[in-house]
Parts: sequence; structure tokens; C-alpha cells
Amino acid sequence: MTKPGLKPKLDIESGPFILPPLPYDEGALAPIISARTVGLHYGKHHKGYVDKLNDLVKETPFATMSLEEVVENTAGQAKHSKIFNNAAQAWNHAFYWNSLSPDASMPGAALGKAIDRDFGGMDTLKKHLVALATDHFASGWAWLIVQDKKLALIDTPDAHTPMTEGATCLLTIDVWEHAYYLDRQNVRKDYVAGVVDRLLNWTAASANFDKTL
Repeated sequence: MTKPGLKPKLDIESGPFILPPLPYDEGALAPIISARTVGLHYGKHHKGYVDKLNDLVKETPFATMSLEEVVENTAGQAKHSKIFNNAAQAWNHAFYWNSLSPDASMPGAALGKAIDRDFGGMDTLKKHLVALATDHFASGWAWLIVQDKKLALIDTPDAHTPMTEGATCLLTIDVWEHAYYLDRQNVRKDYVAGVVDRLLNWTAASANFDKTL
């Protein structure tokens, strides 16, 4: 949800899909993620996926679907790979921005119990998440998900998302280079460790988790 008084910084292109406004000011995630990086990442990369998707779905059945439906209905289909890549990246990025927050938060009671049960505590979860995101090869994402009623950490390549495998996504970290290169160059671990330690939105993760109960 956008903070009161915060308006989208970019004009919305015409089409069935829109670029959602950031939940915070572009500089709110500094010093972990600079305003310059957020501006480029959101204003160029994320917006580019939305704009391209609108071009690709013109005069197709996908133009009347929700973004999640487009992702689900194009996953694994080579003939729709361009639509999938742009739709999934649009969804992943919107989810990523909401996985971050400049305000410190802690997991709610239900999620906290699940973290203790499935990881042995928050410190262990964070350690494994940093390692997973840092070690992921090339471009992709690191996720905290619920699958088969248990919490799990998973990484996905390129535009792929656990949503297409029946998982419920709780949090994600973007590990494409455009998420950190301006700030950290090739030292992905510094970016990941800062995000995990200071920026993850556990309030949002808890709300996502509660929907699975």
C-alpha cells in the first residue's frame, strides 16, 4: 500500500497492465539500496516489462486476464515465452518492492512459529537466505515460500516464479545485476546481506503467510 501523499512518479502507459506505484520514496531504502538504483530499477527495468507486456498482449485473450493469470497461463509454453517473461518479471518486481520496507518489522505470531519449526529460528533462516541469494548463478530470484504446508527457501532463474509451481510466495530478493550493480558492483553478497538484515518486510510476509492458514 502506498504511503499517504505518495503519488506514482511515472506516467502510466495505456494498456491493460499498469506500473504500480512504489510503496515508499525512491530514497527510502538507502544506504542499502540507493535512490539511483531504485529509480533505474523501477523506472526503467520494471516499467519496461510492463510496457512490453502491453505491446505483446494486444488483441490476444491475455489482454483480458489478470497479471497472475497471464503468468500461470503462459508458464512452460515456448510459443508464449516472451509474454511469460515480461508478465512474470512485472509480477516479480511488484512483489519485490512490497517485500522491502524502510521500517523495521518482525514476523507475526503465526509466521514466527513456522520459522522456528521449519528453520530452527530467524537467525538460521537469514543465514540460509543470504547464502541462497548470493550463490544463485546468473540472473534470478531468491524466495521464501510456503509449499506443502511448510516454509522453504528456493531460487529461480531469469523470470521464473514459484507461483507457477503451486507455492505461496512470502518474500523475494531480486538478484539480477540491475538490483545492485550501481551500488555494489559485482559484490552481490553485500547487497543481499543488507537486504536480509535491514529491509525485508516481515509484516507483508506475515500477511501473505496468514492467507495460507
